[in-house]
Amino acid sequence: MDYRLNDIDRVIKNAVLVMEDSKYQIYEICESARRELFTLSQELNQVLAETGDIIDKVDALELEYRRARIRLTEVSRDFVRYKEEDIKNAYEKATQLQLDLMVYREKEGYLKARRDELQQRVRNVDKSVERAESIGSQINVVLEYLSGDLNQVTRIIESAKNRQQIGLKIILAQEEERKRIAREIHDGPAQSLANIVLRTEIAERMLNKQEFEIVKEELIDLKVQVRSGLEEIRKIIFNLRPMALDDLGLVPTLMKFVQDFEEKTKIRTVFDTIGKETRLSSAMEAGMYRMIQEAFSNVHKHANASYVALEMTYQAHMVKIVVRDNGNGFHVDLIESRAKDSSHFGLIGMRERVELLEGRMEIESAINEGTKITIHIPINPEQGKE
Repeated sequence: MDYRLNDIDRVIKNAVLVMEDSKYQIYEICESARRELFTLSQELNQVLAETGDIIDKVDALELEYRRARIRLTEVSRDFVRYKEEDIKNAYEKATQLQLDLMVYREKEGYLKARRDELQQRVRNVDKSVERAESIGSQINVVLEYLSGDLNQVTRIIESAKNRQQIGLKIILAQEEERKRIAREIHDGPAQSLANIVLRTEIAERMLNKQEFEIVKEELIDLKVQVRSGLEEIRKIIFNLRPMALDDLGLVPTLMKFVQDFEEKTKIRTVFDTIGKETRLSSAMEAGMYRMIQEAFSNVHKHANASYVALEMTYQAHMVKIVVRDNGNGFHVDLIESRAKDSSHFGLIGMRERVELLEGRMEIESAINEGTKITIHIPINPEQGKE
């Protein structure tokens, strides 16, 4: 009888492992689909707006072109009243309007096709998200029964609300970060690439007409735009995961970060280090970098500061991080109490990262007296770099 129970237990454990792996894969698929849905929705809204503008432009150009044709016919018939210069000007205006109308009609056709494609993709991805969420929920229910004692189901239900609230805060914080990344991609590289596609098509038509000088100028301009877009993509990649963090270490990466922060925000920034830098595990350095990044983000968004200082002190068994600004300041107790049940995800994210690294964080602030955040992270120098 015991060996049968052992076999059953082994089968259940194997099933749980398989389902846990499947749940993770479904979660990854669902998250990827959500990201794609958000990006597609943003792009669709942009395309819809651009399509409306282009349609209005085409309508206006058609009206102007009809008037120009009428004017050209009028001056061409009356040689007594109109001079050769008038005829020439009317002809050139009609020709230019015809060319502009052709270009904008091409843009209109392209945007309409893109709009229809995006609408179809949004519907398909939305259905995929719904299916993935449904399957994930079903797997979670089965896992609760397989991995837990059935007598604990009541207690699980009672604690579900609290866990759901914590989960919602984490999800909302993640969604805010995804929105920020999506905005950066949409406002930067995506816009540049869409513009490059349109202008490449225009250059191709000009090439067919053998207007080589215009095409040459257009290609030079496109090269500059491609380089600019590439630089924006590199900045986004750096923000997601600075490669210098693994290659050079935390201090050089932070030097680059504070320099970029000062250039972007125009907030005067100072960075000092005390002691000899110790290379830590990749996860620990990444956690510290994100904490400092979040602290600087809070200064930029909320403090209205003109100065921010970062100080890192390396000790034998501790790294001390101090971020100080001369901004508006706040009542610490009031803000921290609100952060537990509102949208102050910056403080939540920083505290969670500090706790994951088994450290502690202290906040000192007062109205109109700036803010000082001190973080102590314990380290084990014997571990070295992982």
